[in-house]
Amino acid sequence: MSYPPNTPLGRLGVETLDENPRRCVASIPVGGLVNPLTGAPTIAPMAMLVDHVGGLVNHYRREPGEWTVSSELALELTPDATALIAAAPQIPVVATGRPFGTRGAAALGLCELTHGGELVATATVRSFYVRAPEDIAEWRPAPSAAAPPAGLAEKLAVRVAESGGSAMVLQQLPDPVLNNLIGIVHGGVSSAALELVASAAVNDGRADPLHTASLRVNFLRPFQGGTESRYEGTALRVGRSSGVGEARAVGDDGEVAIIARLTAYSR
Repeated sequence: MSYPPNTPLGRLGVETLDENPRRCVASIPVGGLVNPLTGAPTIAPMAMLVDHVGGLVNHYRREPGEWTVSSELALELTPDATALIAAAPQIPVVATGRPFGTRGAAALGLCELTHGGELVATATVRSFYVRAPEDIAEWRPAPSAAAPPAGLAEKLAVRVAESGGSAMVLQQLPDPVLNNLIGIVHGGVSSAALELVASAAVNDGRADPLHTASLRVNFLRPFQGGTESRYEGTALRVGRSSGVGEARAVGDDGEVAIIARLTAYSR
């Protein structure tokens, strides 16, 4: 299944290949995309794919009258993931998600991600079950007939606000195309943007890049694009061959809506 370009999944080029309660499979183009803060190849769109596939298998486990919202996302990459994707940019990354364990107030989806048949990452998504919003049935995709933009910054509707110094900052512009069914920025979009600012922070001033090895995201409250909405990435520690960074999504109200921790290593 392909999605219209005026939806979050369509904007990022996600295609769902199989979907049922036991297994969900989808793909996303990653090769050729670069971090707008650094110009380096990025794996950030994989976070969008993980949120979709892992969240979908959890969504299948809901009871009547329930809805799901992402509460945690974790992505673990192989050391050569970035290089494999860059070497064959025409091949999309494919994620296969399955339910893991029993469900309670929350459920866990387990994912494996491959590129050209090679395993490049594993991931999990934990979803929390809430009462289904009353306005879901009235939601309509944002009006748009245009094809998805080519650049990652345009796909995510982010703009470089600050780079270098103490923080890397991307502004999240308001764009209804990127909102999910409950009217907030899609969790996969935010996770991808958090990877961008955190990886840029740990690579600031480096000649030999550190490659993302893990990304862990916690969703705290709803996040919307706006004049002051932004993603901030800072380096916690950077050594010769490894680094740890953190990132946060801050809303127009100044409240932190999402937090993330990233680790990166030299290849």
